Amino acid sequence: MSRIVTLTLNPALDLSTETEKVMPGPKLRCGAPRIDPGGGGVNVSRAISKLGGESLCAVAAGRSAGATLLGLLEAEGLEARDLGLDLPTRESLSVIETSTGAQYRFVMPGPDWQADHIGHAISRIEGWCANGDFLVSSGSLPPGVPDTVFSDFNDWMLGRGVKMVLDTSGPALAVAAARRGLYALRMDGAEAEMLAGRPLQDVTASAEFAVRMVAEEVAEVVQIARGAEGTVIAQSSGVWHCAPPEVEMVSAVGAGDSHVAGFVLGLAQGLDPVSACIQGVAAAASAVTTPDTALCEREAAAALAKGGVVRRL
Repeated sequence: MSRIVTLTLNPALDLSTETEKVMPGPKLRCGAPRIDPGGGGVNVSRAISKLGGESLCAVAAGRSAGATLLGLLEAEGLEARDLGLDLPTRESLSVIETSTGAQYRFVMPGPDWQADHIGHAISRIEGWCANGDFLVSSGSLPPGVPDTVFSDFNDWMLGRGVKMVLDTSGPALAVAAARRGLYALRMDGAEAEMLAGRPLQDVTASAEFAVRMVAEEVAEVVQIARGAEGTVIAQSSGVWHCAPPEVEMVSAVGAGDSHVAGFVLGLAQGLDPVSACIQGVAAAASAVTTPDTALCEREAAAALAKGGVVRRL
């Protein structure tokens, strides 16, 4: 089985708590906080573990908060390695107002990177990836990191036979779409519409756009997630729509990371991309039935995968 390495350049300690009412002025007495490791690649590794797989979680986890984050990952049984940059690790805060059920989310930007930090990170990752491995690059970028960084990582990894699976947004996604050579690119509907410059109102429109990106050699495999409708997946041999059974949604948090986890785990186990996509769709559907940071569940994902529908477009 191929190895999976996840990369998180801007991880976070996610603190969550609750208080009766959020208001300006007085001190707000909160409940005991829950602390979870966070960040795109971190959550992909956590979801892979929940699905019964293994990965190497490469993370820029510096200083005391970073040590706490690594400890939390190791407590979950993950193999986690620090990129060794000695930069502070950001923290994020989520507060639920119990009187209304409203959730307030405060997200910090992360530390400022310098050019030598990027070079150091690249050298570390190169030492941890080998021919045939999958590198999952996911999540936001910290200040100081150029929008080209994921595409640059891919250029360096291509020569080593490493296949990059990219799940990002904003300018970094736009740069990746203007370059060539990714193995797999995943987007949600809004991100795909940003690249397309127009609404993608139905599955057919998403499929046409995904096919165009494959033809332009942006990636060998392009996936566009359409929420409860499922995911469109295109490759050189065609385009398919993968849809899960209907589920009752509790929280959409972690669905995208769970999808990537199920997909790349399927690839590492030798599945073809469409079959792996069904695993991803099922993992995402499982995740939306769990609260907040719980991510997917192995048994539920397996059952949902059996009920998934694949249709060639």
